[in-house]
Amino acid sequence: MNDTNNNLEAKLYSKVSPDEKQLVRFGRFLKNKYGKDIPLEWISSDAFPGGFRLEVGSDIYDWSVGGRFRQLRDTLVKVPTANGNIIPLLKETISNWTPEAMAEQVGEVTSVGDGIATVSGLDLATYGEILLFADGVRGMVQDIRVDEIGCVLFNDDESVTEGSSVRRTGKTAGVPVGEGFLGRVVDALGVPVDGLGDIEAAGYMPVESPAPSIIDRQPVDTPLETGIFSIDSMFPIGRGQRELIIGDRQTGKTAIAVDAMINQNDKNCICIYVAIGQKTSSVVQIQQTLKKHGAMDHSIIVTASASDPAPLQYIAPYAGCAMAEYFMNKGKDVLIVYDDLSKHAVAYRALSLLLDRSPGREAYPGDVFYLHSRLLERAARLSDKIGGGSITALPIVETQAGDVSAYIPTNIISITDGQIFLESDLFFAGQRPAVNVGLSVSRVGGDAQTKAMKKAAGTLRIDLAQYREMEVFTQFASDLDDQTREQLEYGEGLMRMLRQKQYHPKTQHEQVITLVMALAHTMKGIPVDDVTEFIEGLITMFEEEHSDICHKIDSTGILDDDLRKEITEIAAKYRAERQYN
Repeated sequence: MNDTNNNLEAKLYSKVSPDEKQLVRFGRFLKNKYGKDIPLEWISSDAFPGGFRLEVGSDIYDWSVGGRFRQLRDTLVKVPTANGNIIPLLKETISNWTPEAMAEQVGEVTSVGDGIATVSGLDLATYGEILLFADGVRGMVQDIRVDEIGCVLFNDDESVTEGSSVRRTGKTAGVPVGEGFLGRVVDALGVPVDGLGDIEAAGYMPVESPAPSIIDRQPVDTPLETGIFSIDSMFPIGRGQRELIIGDRQTGKTAIAVDAMINQNDKNCICIYVAIGQKTSSVVQIQQTLKKHGAMDHSIIVTASASDPAPLQYIAPYAGCAMAEYFMNKGKDVLIVYDDLSKHAVAYRALSLLLDRSPGREAYPGDVFYLHSRLLERAARLSDKIGGGSITALPIVETQAGDVSAYIPTNIISITDGQIFLESDLFFAGQRPAVNVGLSVSRVGGDAQTKAMKKAAGTLRIDLAQYREMEVFTQFASDLDDQTREQLEYGEGLMRMLRQKQYHPKTQHEQVITLVMALAHTMKGIPVDDVTEFIEGLITMFEEEHSDICHKIDSTGILDDDLRKEITEIAAKYRAERQYN
C-alpha cells in the first residue's frame, strides 16, 4: 500500500481498547503526520503487552515493550568507548534516554531462494539500502519494482522463510575502515577471517560512492614502480592510473599484481588485494607470500571466495575500494588489485538472472558496463587542495583462448587507461612475465616514468616489435643473411633480458643500467643462455664498484649523456673481460 493513496488506513493493535482521549490523540497525531484525517481501526491483540503497535500503510510505530527495547539497543550501539571504559557512558545514555514514537517500515518476505529474497510492504526502501531479516540476516536492496523489491542476502538464507518479517535500517551498504585493517584478511563485509581477533575500526564508509569529479583530480605524472622490467620500461603505471592485466588462465596475471605489491615496500604506498571467486587456499598462499616478503604490513586482503554466495562476490570489490578511499582521503597513495573482474561479472550475472532481469549479450544484463565503470572510475589522483592522495587500480580479467574481443574484456579495456596483455604462447615458451609487446599499452606513457627510465628505454619497444615481425617471416627460412641474423640475435637477447624471476622486483638503477647497456648492443655475441648470468654479474659489479652511479639514478631519476656514456663504457669493459666469442 502506498502512503500517497487516498484510501490510506490506520490499524491499532493493543490488548486494551483505547479510550476517547487516546483516540483523539491518535487522530491528532495522524493528521499532523500525514496531512489529513485517516480512519483508525482498533484490533485486539495480546502480542503487544504494555503498549501498542500502530500501522499506517507501510509505516509502523511500535510502542510495545519489544519496540522500545530495540530503540534502546540501537542507541547503545552508537555509544563510543572512552579509553576502553564504556560503563560510565552507558549509564549516562540510559539515564538520559527517552523512547520516541518513530516510524519504521516492516515488510514481509514473499519468496526466498539462491541468496535472493523478494519483499513486499517496504514502499520507501531505497536502492542499496540494508535490510534486516530474521535472526540478524542482512540483505541489500538490489531491484525496485512497483509492488515489491528484490534483495540480495549477505548471510546464510536458511533462517529467512516466506512470510518472515524484514525491517528497513535506513543505512546504505558500507564497511568498517581504518588503520587497524592493515596486515589483515577480511571478508566482503569487513569481518576478519584470519583468526587474529577483532579489528578496531576508525569509521564506516559506504561501499558505493561517486567517483571524484574532474576538478578534484590532477594529472597522473608520478610513477608507481612495479619492479617488473617489461612493465616499468615500456608500459609504465602512474599513481592514480587504471591498468588492466589481461590474459588466459595460468599465464601469470596474479603474479604481476603480487610482485607490484611487494615492490611497494618502503615506498609509502598501501596495497589492497581483492580476491573475487578465488579458492581459499590461493588466498592463503598470497597472504603467506606477502608476509614472507615483508609486504603484508602495508596490505589488506579482502576475500569473497568461490564458496561464498554471489552477493558477497558482487560487493567485495566495492568494499575494497571503500577501504582504499579511506586512505586516499587522508592523502595517502593506494594500490588496489581486483582479482578478477570476469568472476565479478559472472556473480553479477547470476544475481541479475535470479532477480528476473532481462539477459542481454552472453546473458549479461545491460548494465554490466556500468557495474565496472562506477568501480574503476573511483581510482584517481586527487588534487593537492584535497590532500593529493591516489588510488591506482590493477583490475585483472581472464580471457578464453586469448580472445580480447569478448564482451567483458572489451568493456573493461574501454574503461581503463591501458592493458598489459599476457600471451599463452610466450608463457609456455619460458618468457616470464609473458607480456605481449604489441597488444600491451599504457595510455599515460612516459608521463608515468622518471626521466632516467624514459631516456634509457629509448627504442626498446620498436626494436622488440621489429624482432617479433622478423621472427615470424624468417621462421621457415633456412638461409639468412648476416644482417638479418644479427637482428634476430639482438632481439633474442632483449627478450631474454626481460625475463624475470617471480617475487624479485628490480630497482630503478638495475633497470636503467641494463637498458643502457643492452640498447648499446653491449650483449652482441653473448649466447642467449648466458644473457641472464651476464646481466646479474654486471649489476652486482655496478653495485659493488660504482655504487655512486646507482645512488645517483635512484635519488635523482635523471640520466644525462655523460652518465649514459660512463655506463656504456663500464659495461663494455666488463663485457670484454668476460671474453665471449
